[in-house]
Amino acid sequence: MSELREKMIREMELRNLSNNTQSSYLAAVSGLAKHYRQPPDKVSKEMIENYLLYLKQDKGNAPNSIGSVITGLRFFYTYVVGDEHLSPECTFSKVPRKLPTVLSQEQIWKIINAPENMKHRLILMATYSAGLRAGEVIALRAEHIDSTRMLIKVENGKGGKDRYTLLSEKFLKELRHYYKTYRPKHWLFPSCRKGTPLCYESVRAIYEKAREKAGVNKGAGLHTLRHSFATHLLEAGQDIRKIQVLMGHRKLSTTIIYLHVSRLTLSKIPSPLDLFDPDNGTAEKREDSDESKN
Repeated sequence: MSELREKMIREMELRNLSNNTQSSYLAAVSGLAKHYRQPPDKVSKEMIENYLLYLKQDKGNAPNSIGSVITGLRFFYTYVVGDEHLSPECTFSKVPRKLPTVLSQEQIWKIINAPENMKHRLILMATYSAGLRAGEVIALRAEHIDSTRMLIKVENGKGGKDRYTLLSEKFLKELRHYYKTYRPKHWLFPSCRKGTPLCYESVRAIYEKAREKAGVNKGAGLHTLRHSFATHLLEAGQDIRKIQVLMGHRKLSTTIIYLHVSRLTLSKIPSPLDLFDPDNGTAEKREDSDESKN
């Protein structure tokens, strides 16, 4: 391990950055060094900016992806090299936020029931029933299941925060059967290699294979189950602030996006045309108004 890398890891640890953030920052600096085949503290600011343009124009990286590289390089040159002059000042506008894809409850149930493997079925059921992220499902352990209060504890979620979310009665019933059958020792859903959890790619593949088998053409990506969890709760009449807590969102604005995809919530809003009541004289008043203008 190079001296620069060691120093960077130390600086990130001192600031208590998450493992994912540390990996992202290290990858940003490593990519720059590999591109120019020289130590990252030896390149000029112009070379850094040219590298960012290369990512955009030649490699076609998305603005969010380039933004992550910029953040990592800023940290490196500010806190590791100690030369803020080299820190990239440019910014790349984010891609307009699109509405998430939400599946119907019937489609979700088909996907959950598609796998023949019990563990795969329970992984999909846990993801949807508790609104979990892929990394949170992977990290589940037996002690996280609180059957007394019917809650699941999510440790070290996004942003390094802990939270509680829902424990479904249907999921708990099947989970008990699964636990008696497989007796997992550490991770609730371990990989084939002893002592290691499943990786993200394995969980993603489980979902995509189940979706294909269920004949559900839309909703690519495991995160669709989490989006559907929040939307279905909203459509069931649950308070949006409670959903925010269950999802682990720092800002309510992040949760509010589900108002835009909730069919039942939107369908309850009457069109202003339907508020038009000619029996109360609204039509006549408008006609009189039009005649006065003429």
